[in-house]
Amino acid sequence: MTIDYEHAGVNIAAGNESVSRIAPLAQATQNAAVLANIGGFAAAYRMPAVANPVLVSATDGVGTKLLLALQCDQHDTIGIDLVAMVANDLLANGAQPLFFLDYLATDVVVPSRIETIVRGIAYGCSQAGMALIGGETAEMPGMYPQHHYDLAGFAVGVADETRMLPRDMAAGDVLIGLPSSGVHSNGFSLVRELLAETNLGNLPLTDGTEITTALLAPTKIYVKDMLPLVQSGLIHGMAHITGGGFTDNVPRMLPEDLAAVIDPASWTWPELFQRLQQAGDLSLAEMRRTFNLGIGMVLAVPAASADGVLAKLPSAVRIGQLVPREQAALVWREA
Repeated sequence: MTIDYEHAGVNIAAGNESVSRIAPLAQATQNAAVLANIGGFAAAYRMPAVANPVLVSATDGVGTKLLLALQCDQHDTIGIDLVAMVANDLLANGAQPLFFLDYLATDVVVPSRIETIVRGIAYGCSQAGMALIGGETAEMPGMYPQHHYDLAGFAVGVADETRMLPRDMAAGDVLIGLPSSGVHSNGFSLVRELLAETNLGNLPLTDGTEITTALLAPTKIYVKDMLPLVQSGLIHGMAHITGGGFTDNVPRMLPEDLAAVIDPASWTWPELFQRLQQAGDLSLAEMRRTFNLGIGMVLAVPAASADGVLAKLPSAVRIGQLVPREQAALVWREA
């Protein structure tokens, strides 16, 4: 018996077919700054003309939301999540996202599924104004359970060093919350436990949306709405509400002498978060350090600019302010 590479579990022909399927998707995101085509050994990108340029990089994955996507056999939006996690992090540092590379590892290459996943990545890159300039699809039999895959992404952005965030934060700055599109891509180990152990998934939301559909809604990408405001100097700080919820992420943008005071009555949790809390009988503290509660990004803006910023972001809401820090970096103004 001949034991070749395909017999060992690696199908080079399927890999080549996947590349042929995804190359046009990546090509559609590219611009004049991209200097190399998909399929080379590395990708090149021409540095844009930016005053005081600083390169900013970020990398992330999607976490165990992938397991829910696999359970539901829904792979068309998970790539958007991947791009969003990285693009929003770059934005929070005041950077314009430039280009993105993905890493997709799987037990066996299924070209149609690879194409579906990368189509989502390409769509997310378009939303973020990024070029998908390369990536890697790795077929690794024995490394993953049957039909499973993992995703990771890496991106580079550029910022004017004098406009990087956070900067110039001061007591009296207003905190503005940007609505999330759902749970985004954090807390899914708890979410999956609730789905498995409680009646969370038994009833749809009041608008008829199935719980799993709502949970798989892709992470909102804030770049197109926020980048002009960042570049105009109207924003002092941004916190991307990811793993660790409000508790861990809001303090990341604060200097040591300031605290964030948030009024929880300033917005109403979307029904999905209410259902999660009820299913697990979760405390407020647990919800606040696990989920975004309907706010995917928190901005700190000068008080004099707050109304103008809110006018440019009709769905945003004023949720608090910065004050001199006495003890905690984050304080909830409870009723």
